[in-house]
Amino acid sequence: MQFEFATANRIIFGIDTILEYGNTISEFGKRALIVTGKSQERCKPLIEILDEFGVDQRLFSVDGEPTISNIEKGKRVAYQESCNFVIGFGGGSAIDAGKAIAILTANPGEVLDYLEVIGRSQPFRKPSLPFIAIPTTAGTGTEVTRNAVLESKEHRVKVSMRSYSMLPSLAIVDPALTYNLPAPITAFSGMDALTQLIEPFVSNKANPLTDGYCREGIRRVAQSLERAYMDGTEISAREDMSLASLLGGLALANSKLGAVHGFAGPLGGMYDAPHGAICACLLGPVISVNIKALRQRQPNCQTLGRYGEIARLLTGDERADPEDSVTWIEALAKNLDIPSLRDLGILEQEFNVIIKKAASASSMGGNPIQLTGDEMRKILSRAM
Repeated sequence: MQFEFATANRIIFGIDTILEYGNTISEFGKRALIVTGKSQERCKPLIEILDEFGVDQRLFSVDGEPTISNIEKGKRVAYQESCNFVIGFGGGSAIDAGKAIAILTANPGEVLDYLEVIGRSQPFRKPSLPFIAIPTTAGTGTEVTRNAVLESKEHRVKVSMRSYSMLPSLAIVDPALTYNLPAPITAFSGMDALTQLIEPFVSNKANPLTDGYCREGIRRVAQSLERAYMDGTEISAREDMSLASLLGGLALANSKLGAVHGFAGPLGGMYDAPHGAICACLLGPVISVNIKALRQRQPNCQTLGRYGEIARLLTGDERADPEDSVTWIEALAKNLDIPSLRDLGILEQEFNVIIKKAASASSMGGNPIQLTGDEMRKILSRAM
């Protein structure tokens, strides 16, 4: 048994914590770059807190998935405005963009020097500017991971840059920031959180530390995702989902993901579709094909037992079989009005390209069994 564990330097969780830790934020410097999503209005409470503690700020918006050009522009703003720390406030895109801007501002060169796959994959030589992550959705868990996912429209891919130095200095997870999320975002981000709890639990890099986070997170999603979708003001459901997202981030950063994210990366680069929606479409089909492949080629493996445990956590039925997890997840997806891959604009004629890209994706390497091309095609077909 061999594993390691790394996460944000400090994690603060709880309702209204953003209102209580202004002094802590101000300890990082006197001029902050706030990286946020399309709507800057949601930053108003944070801006008021920073003003109260004498922290000047500059805002930088990321509309949609962060791109290479976004990050280059954000780096220039941070440098020109002499910002000495960065805050990512928003969904996964804003936080990933903030992480990338914080480390690139402290290092020479351009984005492509450090990107995987399409770039030069150089290591960062200098530590990142201090970075604070404040998520306003409950799904990605990126507030406790050491990578940032960027989109290259030119290459039609989404790829990462990563470094231990990219782990946030502080993560503030305040469920109150998710109260006003629209129902579709609640659904997509929540299914992303569930995926990021299931995949590390069955990955080939699962370990005893991440197992505990996955079990607790799956249980909370099972009892609260649909409630949060139906009534966004239900405090206990929102709290459960924020915690589940955090636990998923802790798990995926210290184990591996799997075929859902192996497909989601290429699909997200090729099509203008929300990451969480893609994961939601694929989760049931991937589990179904994985279970069938394991039963055929590795019938005595421990992973089948893990899928059985997932089914029991989701359904609350101690007699549940691994396949019952698929039935439960697909019923949930229907109740959450999750679109199909076809609804998201994915084209069947591009399956060969998608499969080729997915087969070489880093996340696919964590899947509990190596899938054949035919099995990968079955997953896509079932998700259509």
